[in-house]
Amino acid sequence: MAMYSVGDAINEFLERSKWKPKITALRMSEEWEAITGKAIAKYTRSVNMEGRTLHIYTDVAALKQELYYGKAELIIRINEYFKEVVIDDIVVR
Repeated sequence: MAMYSVGDAINEFLERSKWKPKITALRMSEEWEAITGKAIAKYTRSVNMEGRTLHIYTDVAALKQELYYGKAELIIRINEYFKEVVIDDIVVR
C-alpha cells in the first residue's frame, strides 16, 4: 500500500473527477486580485472560465485594450500562479 499525503490524495481525486475545472474557475474569480493586482481587479466586472478560455468583462476601454495587448503575458502569469496550464486563451469583453 502506497503512502499518500492528504494533499496528494485530494489532487488525485480532483484529477479523476470532473470537479477540477470548476474549482479552478472558482479559485480564478476568488483570487483574481492576487493574480492581476488591485488596479486590474478594481475595474474588472467579472471573470469566467469556459474550458481553457478565460473571459474577462470590463467597461473600461483602456483596460480592454491593455488586456488585449498583454494577453500572452497574462496567460503566462495565470498559469504560473496555478503551477499548471489552466488557460490557453483570453477573451476580453
